[in-house]
Amino acid sequence: MTKKQQIVITVLSLLVMLLAVLLARRVYFRVDLTANHAYTLQSVSKNLRAEIPEQVRITYYLSGKLRSLNSAPAEIEDLLREYEAGSRGKIQVAVRDPSGSGAAERYSLYPQQLQNVADDEASFSMVYSGIVIEYLNKAEILPWVFSLDTLEYDVTSRIRSLLSGKKRELGVIAPESQKTWNEYYGFFNQLLGQSGFSVLALAPGEEIPDTLPVLLVCGGAEELDETALYRIDRYVQLGGRVLFMAESVKVALDGSWEARLVEDKGLLGMISYYGATLEQGLVLDKAALPMPFQDPLTRQTGMIRYAPWVGVMEENANAGHVLTSGFAGADLYWASPLRFTGESSAVKAEALFSSTPQAWLMTRNFNVSPDMNSLFTAQEEETRGQYVIASALEGRFPRWFDNEKPAPSGGEWEDDVWREAELPDMPRETAETRIIVIGDSDFGGALVQYTQTRPLNFDFLLQAIDWLGNDDDIAGIRNRYTGSGRLDAIQDEGARARAMNFSRILNLFIVPALILVFGVSRALHRSNKRKTRKDA
Repeated sequence: MTKKQQIVITVLSLLVMLLAVLLARRVYFRVDLTANHAYTLQSVSKNLRAEIPEQVRITYYLSGKLRSLNSAPAEIEDLLREYEAGSRGKIQVAVRDPSGSGAAERYSLYPQQLQNVADDEASFSMVYSGIVIEYLNKAEILPWVFSLDTLEYDVTSRIRSLLSGKKRELGVIAPESQKTWNEYYGFFNQLLGQSGFSVLALAPGEEIPDTLPVLLVCGGAEELDETALYRIDRYVQLGGRVLFMAESVKVALDGSWEARLVEDKGLLGMISYYGATLEQGLVLDKAALPMPFQDPLTRQTGMIRYAPWVGVMEENANAGHVLTSGFAGADLYWASPLRFTGESSAVKAEALFSSTPQAWLMTRNFNVSPDMNSLFTAQEEETRGQYVIASALEGRFPRWFDNEKPAPSGGEWEDDVWREAELPDMPRETAETRIIVIGDSDFGGALVQYTQTRPLNFDFLLQAIDWLGNDDDIAGIRNRYTGSGRLDAIQDEGARARAMNFSRILNLFIVPALILVFGVSRALHRSNKRKTRKDA
């Protein structure tokens, strides 16, 4: 080979390498070998680039000290880099330490206290791990992120919200005095805020904005009068989406264990008219949840299996529905069974999840005290079966109120004259919409703290709200629990050392060797082809 040929080959090789680097910015390939594809984005996240007209900036504000002490930040950064790599330049990711920049205060990032132990002395420092997503002059904040569990849902839903310009808003009606929104449902309210929702708490009978995307009704069968029901019915007829959490049996939360049938003022009747009837009774199940209970005689506190609290299993969910296709379970507290009653072809009803086939009902002599559990099985033989507890309905729902308006309740003083509140007319045509009915008003309440190690109920509710808002693809992400399978998560020291050594050998020797062998084989193949041509 002449010197001129060597120079030409060298120049061409450098040119090929440069083109490969440029091409890598357009074509991205990566193999995810983790147990459940922790670093692989779902299609809705991968396809965001088609929705982005201008660049989206994602900044991961991370304290350097936290990065050096925990593996979670590296996992988070890896997933964010997936967004950047798959976006073809539409998403830009940066990782910065917020110390001294004022970013923590500007974006209201949540600091967490980190304990450092060195030379038998403990010290504490405040660390940050928050994400800021910016588009044009708008921003969405994830104040504290420390796992992959719902990260893809959080990032993708925030980007979608920024692009659409639509506020993630939810209206709430929680009329029961024992189950107030800010207290009984306080944790869920906080989680909604962290997930980017603006919550509008509405008093019973208050006007429901026509533009409100989704409405959550937490119980209220004994509290909601005809004015309140009229406004809810009108909202549905306009195409509003509603999640009803209600039951047919009321259980006191004051420790008396009093249980009785609900005296319905019309809410249960209206839901039944839409197509899902809450039957009069409680679901009890062999899949009973544990609950803390103090024995009245010994005063000792222990855990018991409490049949009126039902643990819904993955296998008893509707795998064909986007809300429950990756269902991880849920906890129900004194739940009522649902029965589909809609006969109109304009409404499609589907079960979302059910009890086990070994469940039964309590329809009379309601006594739910844990120390009377011998009475729980009184109707087991006659009522054993599988019962639907949550359902989704879609279509054009029949009007609970026709043309006649109820007498208005409420009003205001104007020029020393009391003026009754005037109810708006029903729309002329019924719009197509969606509703969800869960037979348990405690589903998103404070009782979750007694039974759950993960907020499964809250995850389902957030997905349900997304589905009601027609974000079907977003709703499917949140069920995706990740487990990165990183080497430093292996507990056995010997196994961890072997895995890390194999990883080093694979990356430092085996992969380069395979590339070298491939290159040599290609060179020999080309040489043989040239020799064959010459011989010919």
